[in-house]
Amino acid sequence: MFLSLSLICLTVAILLAQVNKMTAKPIADAKAMKLQNAISEVVPEFDNDPTAEAFMMPTGEGDSLLVYPAKKENQIVGYAINSFSNNGFSGNIEIMIGFDMAHKIVNYSVLQHGETPGLGSKMTAWFKDTTKPSQSVIGRDLSQGALAVSKDGGDVDAITASTITSRAFIEAVNRAYNTYLESKEGGNNDE
Repeated sequence: MFLSLSLICLTVAILLAQVNKMTAKPIADAKAMKLQNAISEVVPEFDNDPTAEAFMMPTGEGDSLLVYPAKKENQIVGYAINSFSNNGFSGNIEIMIGFDMAHKIVNYSVLQHGETPGLGSKMTAWFKDTTKPSQSVIGRDLSQGALAVSKDGGDVDAITASTITSRAFIEAVNRAYNTYLESKEGGNNDE
């Protein structure tokens, strides 16, 4: 009985290893494509490969963010920054946010979250609605000051019934902007 169970376990382990080996490359390719699409979505038009020129930049909070410089004709036109907040209603929120060289938010893409469907998950579109300037972050110039939700004295309308998620999203945006400033001033650009 022991021998037959051992053989079954060994066979299953070998099969799982082969399946893992076969699916590793397609999974990695899909992740790379998702990353490239997120970068393309959030920065002005570029002609370089931001993923090849990516670098880590400290946030001043004891961690670092990945920064993807977008260049057009060898001039930096913006930065895509992979930011996060651990203060979402359901934990971690990860976003890719893009800034142009005039400190304005070009766009954002929510990469990962565990927020409540129909409530906090609305952040994927809520802060992009340019027909509602009080809730949209697109085009905002963060050199005028950090963003905050209106319940905290700011001028960004929180997602209805999802203030915690909204605060976490805004925290991730502000963290990205601080990193953007460091990237812009830190000599990692070719201006």
